[in-house]
Amino acid sequence: MDITVIVPLLNEKESLNELYLWIERVMNENGFSYQVMFVDDGSTDGSWEVIEQLQEKNPDKVKGIKFRRNYGKSPALYCGFARAEGEIVVTMDADLQDSPEEIPGMVRMIREEGYDLVSGWKKKRYDGKLSKNIPSKIYNWTARKVTGLHLHDMNCGLKAYRNEVVKNIEVYGEMHRYIPFLAKNAGFDKIGEKVVHHQARKYGTSKFGLNRFVNGYLDLMSLWFLNKFGKQPMHFFGLWGSLMFLICLIAIIVVGANKLIAISRGLRAPLVTSSPYFYIALTGMLMGTVMFLTGFIGELVSRSSTERNTYKIEKEF
Repeated sequence: MDITVIVPLLNEKESLNELYLWIERVMNENGFSYQVMFVDDGSTDGSWEVIEQLQEKNPDKVKGIKFRRNYGKSPALYCGFARAEGEIVVTMDADLQDSPEEIPGMVRMIREEGYDLVSGWKKKRYDGKLSKNIPSKIYNWTARKVTGLHLHDMNCGLKAYRNEVVKNIEVYGEMHRYIPFLAKNAGFDKIGEKVVHHQARKYGTSKFGLNRFVNGYLDLMSLWFLNKFGKQPMHFFGLWGSLMFLICLIAIIVVGANKLIAISRGLRAPLVTSSPYFYIALTGMLMGTVMFLTGFIGELVSRSSTERNTYKIEKEF
């Protein structure tokens, strides 16, 4: 099979028939063998009934997964990736804002130019909301700086992957925003970008909320830390904990030495405990000790993990 198209959805009943017919036309025009997998993330508007009807009419082309409740986009993609059989896997949203017409170009970039992953870039958006577009630009700028991937729209739902990419990454929580970064960490570093056409929403309402940007930054920091120090937490906590402890220890020694010098000269010296620097340094020593112990415990947990020696092997003789 050439292509598996994975469509995660939540309450998109009105758009599903139109979307499938659009995908079907594009695939037939380009001679692709394909399968469309709809992942219903706990819809309550009758979306699953529409998917069942599509499957009855196209039993070889339509597959469906239905969650008992809403889990989120990342779990939907995880389940879709696990079942994808196509040589190339395409993900797209169900709201008709992603155009299936872009799929052949993405497939060409993977097959002919050797990309592992191609991410869409909605260069010209039709959301019409400054409250969404401006934070999105800030978010993508930050993501580029942290991940080292020069993608303009990392969270674009329209992406194409080699099958082996989706089989070697784990999408969980809300990490679907950073799939290119997950792929890079798994060793698939040939990641490209394609300008794609973006359309205004035709049916339903947007699932967008500003809280996604807050969660997005927190997830980005988590991924960065796990990538850098996930298997060696002592390198972070131990280093900074030891440094903080030593600096504050020197500060306490200086405070004590000043008192001893004053006494040796017959001067009246204030109590060490009357100096605010003493308490600041003591607090810093405690914090440094806690950070060091955190790194030590993290190392014990890491070394006890059953996946501590799990590596992605590309070839073997």
